[in-house]
Amino acid sequence: MKLLSYFASFLDNEVNLNQTRIDQLDDRVNAITKFLQEGDHEIGQLFIQTIPQGSYAHRTIIKPVGPNDEFDADVLLELNEDTTWSAADYVQKLYSSFQTSSTYRGMVWRRSRCVVVDYANEFHVDVVPYLERHGEHYITNRSTGEFELTNPEGFNAWLEEKNRTAKGNLIKVIRLAKYLRDYKNTFSVPSVILNILLGDRVNEALLLGDAQHYQDVPTALKNVLAALNSYLQANPTMPTLSDPSCPSENFNHRWDQDRYSNFRSWIKYYSTKIASAYAETDKATSLAQWQEVFGDEFKVPEPEATKSASSFSGRARNTEQFLEQDLGIPIRIEPRYRFRIEGRVLRKAGFRHYPLRTRGNKVGKHRTIRFTFQRCEVPGPYQVFWKVRNFGDEAVRADCIRGQIVADEGLERKDEPTRYRGNHYVECYIVKNGVCVAMDRQPVIIT
Repeated sequence: MKLLSYFASFLDNEVNLNQTRIDQLDDRVNAITKFLQEGDHEIGQLFIQTIPQGSYAHRTIIKPVGPNDEFDADVLLELNEDTTWSAADYVQKLYSSFQTSSTYRGMVWRRSRCVVVDYANEFHVDVVPYLERHGEHYITNRSTGEFELTNPEGFNAWLEEKNRTAKGNLIKVIRLAKYLRDYKNTFSVPSVILNILLGDRVNEALLLGDAQHYQDVPTALKNVLAALNSYLQANPTMPTLSDPSCPSENFNHRWDQDRYSNFRSWIKYYSTKIASAYAETDKATSLAQWQEVFGDEFKVPEPEATKSASSFSGRARNTEQFLEQDLGIPIRIEPRYRFRIEGRVLRKAGFRHYPLRTRGNKVGKHRTIRFTFQRCEVPGPYQVFWKVRNFGDEAVRADCIRGQIVADEGLERKDEPTRYRGNHYVECYIVKNGVCVAMDRQPVIIT
């Protein structure tokens, strides 16, 4: 059985990093950014921007599972190149800049490619120098003295696209897989490799034959793990683990054949267990089988004190609308009509513009995002509708959760300011002959 409410509760209570800690992490990163941008040190003279990277950008950070586990955040520090510096200089100069601060002086240490800002007993932030040279992007290695070719923004965009193909459930599948890794300790795999292996199994073409293939978390988990198992069993020897955003680079140096073989065996085991739990029609038996995978904390959800619709406690009007319920427009998605919107953060004095997806859909306050059609294969004529939904305490206090569905003004475009901190989203609907045949949602995470 799917046990959807069990999965929702398990993710919320055991797997996902809680919002308070996410907010604390965002505050720390914002403070680091401010220091690097405005400080009287060498890095400040070259500063362009900081860019979320890794699990911080991908929203795949999970709660520490074991007593000695912790979480971290990767942040790219984009700099103008100083042609008098060697590759080895960048990390050292960054470290020296932190040393000028009474706040950070005792908190930083160096790795080959980054400076680590260590918040004791909380988490650490890896700050990675990142620059453009000759039209390509590089990180720097102080140990080898090399500029290393990379495309982290492309990786962010690749994973975001895979997640949207999977109806927003790939990120949750990755979190569950990371939890399984850290809880069971039966296999070891670097998170970036796990992301690639799982993300590569998401295939838009599968939706043409089965529109429900990634419809919810347990369905996506079962199908993605099954596809991964098939891939691994077809490859007894560790394949080339190419960076999907930079195919000339790979991550094989971060793994080895022994760990790959062990991973291959355990994914076969867990994929079989998950398929069995999913197919089981007796609820008690299915729950026991899911617990064999995720442990006893995968359990009957506790009754909610208040439902989300009433969580505003009178502080904000619930203004959200739904196509079928409020506008009488039925939803019958046609998989052949592929459709994507894209948000682009517009230029602001002192800041660059960028596609939202290249930053893991993260953006600061007081910016403007323009949403346009990246791809629309619905033949005209059709109508376009937009929905903007805000979440978080700031939006609630301002009585601005929004959620109303509004008709497009004929431009197939929508500009939105970033006012309230929180995890929001923008949806767009394509309505043809009175029926919604295509829709897309892009998260907007305002920090």
